[in-house]
Amino acid sequence: MAFKIIEGCVNCWACEPLCPSQAIYEAQPHFLTDARKCTECEGDFLHPQCATICPIEGVILDGVGLAVNPPGSLTGIPPERMAAAMAEIQAR
Repeated sequence: MAFKIIEGCVNCWACEPLCPSQAIYEAQPHFLTDARKCTECEGDFLHPQCATICPIEGVILDGVGLAVNPPGSLTGIPPERMAAAMAEIQAR
């Protein structure tokens, strides 16, 4: 299976140079993944490089449509606690 980059990608270029199989390419309006090339980093890295560097949570999906970098993966804050955390930050 291959990963898929969906709408929400901001074309930040973080993932493209890290892809060991050169499966990520620039397109409009966001980056895309060539499913024929994507190896999900198997054999190269323990974790998918695109998902570990992506600053936008939830825009990289696995073959069944689940986010490889789900909400909370970047911040470490579970989605159900995000509103409270943001309120606390704004109160400072």
